[in-house]
Order: sequence, then C-alpha cells, then structure tokens
Amino acid sequence: MAYTISTALAIYFVIWWVVLFLTLPFGVRSQHEDGEGTDGTDPGAPVVTRMGRKLLWTTIISAVLFAAGMLAYRADYLNIERLSKLMGIPI
Repeated sequence: MAYTISTALAIYFVIWWVVLFLTLPFGVRSQHEDGEGTDGTDPGAPVVTRMGRKLLWTTIISAVLFAAGMLAYRADYLNIERLSKLMGIPI
C-alpha cells in the first residue's frame, strides 16, 4: 500500500487538529488569574490567546510527527503484518 497525496494530506490534517487541541491550553491566562475582569464576561475567558503562535507551533509539531510516521512507514515499521502481529490478530 502506497501513500497517495490525498492520503498523506488527510493524515497530516488529522494530526494537525489533534496537536492544535493539545497546544490550545498552553500559555493561556484567564481574566480571573490576571485580575483584569471586564464586567459581563466570563472570568475564565483568556486575556490574550496568542493564536498565531499556537498555530505556528501546531504546524511545526505536526510536521515533525508526520515526518516521523512517514519515515517509520517507509522503513517498514508500520505495515499491516507487523501491526497485526503486535496486536495478536491473525491475518
């Protein structure tokens, strides 16, 4: 089984979204923690989200994870026979 461009993009897309949800909470300070609450807002709302920085880190981390997965696939560490043997499922 060979990767096609669409398969590779789909896998990268899924990895990117998972990493985004993992990086979202890092560096966020709530209004309650800073003591800068605005009337009528939730005290748990972030003061500064820094989304640009998070999107950049998400892209970098996702690219590294995707490259590691692609290298493992090309080195034949991720094939159906090896994975089924690891899980104890006969083919």
